[in-house]
Amino acid sequence: MYQMIDAAIGHVATELNQYIRRTFSLSEDMVVISNLLEQDGALSVQVNNKLALFLVNIEKDTTPQQVAPSFGPGAERLVESTPPLHLNLYLVIAGNFSGSNYTEGLKFISAAVSFFQRQPMMDQNTTPGLDRRIARLMFDIENTSMQDLSSMWGMLSGKYLPSVLYKVRMVTFDAGDIERQSSRLQKTSFAVGN
Repeated sequence: MYQMIDAAIGHVATELNQYIRRTFSLSEDMVVISNLLEQDGALSVQVNNKLALFLVNIEKDTTPQQVAPSFGPGAERLVESTPPLHLNLYLVIAGNFSGSNYTEGLKFISAAVSFFQRQPMMDQNTTPGLDRRIARLMFDIENTSMQDLSSMWGMLSGKYLPSVLYKVRMVTFDAGDIERQSSRLQKTSFAVGN
């Protein structure tokens, strides 16, 4: 379970890199998973002239989800397990391109937006490399006010970079822990006649 978030973000970066390499006939990856700053406050060198992909928030998806316990085909026992946990991940894609490369950054951010517009959902059918423990990832651009944007960039680095914020929904964690087992007979009720 603890490896789901990095598996999801890693998959997103891989798919986006493949798209950008194909689109612009590049041999190198343009998307890196990285903070913008090192712990000492210095700019991370690996994000220079790259799109930085990083996580800014994790929240529990509060949309009601019901997973009813059921018997498998031919099963004699009902197995109930811990329900899956659905999370929303907030990912930023920021272009760290300066000077004469600034417009290149805008070009790559536009390509990222185009990629997620064409592929707003990833699952095993659309991207077979997705970790099997993740049911699907759904992408929505998150609109942010100027005040929220200012607060976010003040918290991240103090220096705004052209960026887009995505809410990634339905990262599904299923611990597979069995809570209770019961036989099929225990679930059957009989009506008693007069």
